[in-house]
Parts: sequence; C-alpha cells; structure tokens
Amino acid sequence: MSDFEFTTSLGEKIPIVITVRRGLRNITLRPRAGDTRRIEVSRPWLASNSTVLGFIEQKRRWLERFFSNAPAHRHLADGDWFEFLDMRVRAVYDETIRATKFVQNDDGTYTLFVGGDKQMFENRVRNFIKSELLKRIKELIRAQPREFWPRRICLRDTSSRWGSRSSTGTMSFSWRLAFAPFDVMRYVVMHEMAHVRHMDHSPQFWATVRELYGFGIERARRWLNTNGAKLHQVL
Repeated sequence: MSDFEFTTSLGEKIPIVITVRRGLRNITLRPRAGDTRRIEVSRPWLASNSTVLGFIEQKRRWLERFFSNAPAHRHLADGDWFEFLDMRVRAVYDETIRATKFVQNDDGTYTLFVGGDKQMFENRVRNFIKSELLKRIKELIRAQPREFWPRRICLRDTSSRWGSRSSTGTMSFSWRLAFAPFDVMRYVVMHEMAHVRHMDHSPQFWATVRELYGFGIERARRWLNTNGAKLHQVL
C-alpha cells in the first residue's frame, strides 16, 4: 500500500511509490500504466518526500496526459492473436509440451505453442517475445561499425523512454518495441547507437542517425509519437 497518491482531474487516485537511492542526484519519475497504474519515484537521500510531491505537482500536465493516453491493459489468453516484429502470431497453450515452439503457418502467419503451467502462459509468451527482440536488436547492432557497439544490451519495461544509453556504455530498450513495426524498432536502436558519438540531439547527432538508419527517420518518429502508447496495451 502506497503512502501517497496522485489524484487526476477526473478523480482517479494513482499510487505514488517512492524509493530512496543513495548517490542519486535528481528526482526521477516513471509512470506505469500496466495492470496496476502507479507513479514510481526515485529520490536522493537528502530530498524529502514533500519535495517529491511538489515535483510531481510540477509535472501534473505531463502525468495527466500520460495516464489519459495510456490504453486499457489487455491480457493474452489461449488462442488470441497478436503482432510483434511484423509477424502475426497466434498464442496456443499445449499441455503436452514443455518447451515453447514457434511455427510458421502456410498462410504466412505464425503459431506460438506454449506448454508448462497454464498459469504461466502470459509470462512464457512475454519471455519468448523478449528473447526474440533481443536477438533482432543484437543483429542490427552487429551490422553496424564496431565503434557504435555498446558494452551491454538490456531490455526494460519503461513507460517514458523507448531507449537509453548510460555513461558506462549500456544500451537499454523497452521490450514493448517488439510490438512496433520493425523499422520503428530499428529507428530506436539506431538513435541510441548514434549517442555513442554524440550525447546530445545536435544536427551532428541527427546526421549520424541518418547515416546509420537511412531514409525514413521522420516517418518512424511520427509513428512512435502517434502510436507509442498502444505498445503498452498487451501483456
């Protein structure tokens, strides 16, 4: 149970979860819109909870917009269809198998057979999607000059950022990019790779993105700005 709540203009009460982190310099907000809508906050040790609440109030318009645009979460059941990495896939539970099987059908669609405990059905589908996305991201990165390669790649379930690059050389991506068109996902990967050379968004940075991505950057950006919230709808 959270000690604090953010009340929207429509009266919805969203829990605020505050975590104290030593060594942190600034307050960071991470709104979540999955099964449980919440606002996760990391604050420096010296910052008070009242300071955090004041900071959240300053971000009210952004938070209101985020939660109003966040679509209702949809669970995935046996037999449901979904799309990821430009593939139309039907998830099917099969109690006779232990390992997950991914099969291409004659009509060009795919079937993902999932075994094991049926209560873990969604979790196994999610793990398969993450594994496939990570493979594709690694392939995209390795096709580029080595100077752009990160030291480490990881997937996260972020609501406010599709990708990031840390000062230690780790590139992080939202695993929900798997539900975006492949070229949109590729744009985010090239965007973060360009930050190896330029840690800003200067004209030189965008020139590097175009060098890595090729034609169609603006189309990919528009798609993500328009449809990004929908990527959090499934699973």
